[in-house]
Amino acid sequence: MSTIAKKVSKSRTLQGVEKLTYTVDASGRTLGRVASEAASALLGKKSVHYVQNMVLPVEVTIVNADKMTLPEKRVAKKEYTRYTGHPGGLRTQTLAEFKTKKGIEEVIRHTVDGMIPRNKLRKDRMKRLIIKN
Repeated sequence: MSTIAKKVSKSRTLQGVEKLTYTVDASGRTLGRVASEAASALLGKKSVHYVQNMVLPVEVTIVNADKMTLPEKRVAKKEYTRYTGHPGGLRTQTLAEFKTKKGIEEVIRHTVDGMIPRNKLRKDRMKRLIIKN
């Protein structure tokens, strides 16, 4: 008689995990450093209960967003591109135009969104990001 070892995989549950709140102060810091800290907290990497395939009950608040430092060279030369879906519909927009049109909150949200993995959990993780001036 041969014994066949069964592979047992345990699925983790988030029962008993309390809601975690992180606050990131953006005053005097650059866009990328604030966004990477927020993205890391949204993924749950700062928590002991980190699970790669689940959304942790984490809420990240970025405060003093309007006091963030943006270098003049970055504001003038950084371009955001999007495609409308029509032929010849490639649109570019500089950071200065994007900031005046949508606000600094949307610039931060766009930057953090680019740092979150592109999977089914992305939308739920981005809902937990709060940006305040």
